[in-house]
Amino acid sequence: MSVAEQLENSGQPEKAVERKSKVIGKDITVHYGEKQALFDVNLAIPEHQVTALIGPSGCGKSTFLRCINRMNDVIDGCRVGGELTVDGVDIYRSNIDVVELRARVGMVFQKPNPFPKSIYDNIAYGPRIHGQASGRGEMDEVVETSLRRAGLWDEAKDRLEEPGTSLSGGQQQRLCIARAIAVNPDVILMDEPCSALDPIATARIEELIDELRERFTIVIVTHSMQQAARVSQRTAFFHLGVLVDEGETDQIFTNPKDERTQDYITGRFG
Repeated sequence: MSVAEQLENSGQPEKAVERKSKVIGKDITVHYGEKQALFDVNLAIPEHQVTALIGPSGCGKSTFLRCINRMNDVIDGCRVGGELTVDGVDIYRSNIDVVELRARVGMVFQKPNPFPKSIYDNIAYGPRIHGQASGRGEMDEVVETSLRRAGLWDEAKDRLEEPGTSLSGGQQQRLCIARAIAVNPDVILMDEPCSALDPIATARIEELIDELRERFTIVIVTHSMQQAARVSQRTAFFHLGVLVDEGETDQIFTNPKDERTQDYITGRFG
């Protein structure tokens, strides 16, 4: 089935409701040493929607994603320019607490990466270090709620003291999502969250993403245009470090403004 057909069958509304922008990037540039990876990117990400970042390998989509929680800070020689705001606050100001920022802007990586701890302690870790639960009963509630939201409670409730690594790959990724949402973030970043999973586990994660957007703002990097069509309401296409095109997902896939977008989604390059 083509991307256009999937969109037609997805039940997405023809016109999205106007939403407040949760994240706004203005003239974002990124350099790794002498190499420039992003060129003057301007992108607004609306709240309570899924925004997909697509484009060929090395196009800058993951680089932009990492700007939103300042993960690029940990890369030697990386410099970020421009202004990036979350709820109107410039997160690159010198007085920003980066630990607090990363609690508000959670991240799920390409490969499931549970901590070498029990399932319970994987979820409890964030709320514990941020002082968000005052006792065991409150923590139990946080753990259960997070696992329920991640669609993992029924599979894990009798295994909470087992290592997170004892779960299957798809379950581990849902555990990582539960861990991210346990601290009640505003935004969840997902960098190719299904690339290491089989089709059944991928479908579970995609269903979960659709449920989570009611509560969180989600930005997902994906190589799969079919996945972008299935899960996102807005799509941004990057190429060679430039934001080429962005808009409502159905418009990007059926009537893109830029010829390069058309060439990419029809498989002429990428």
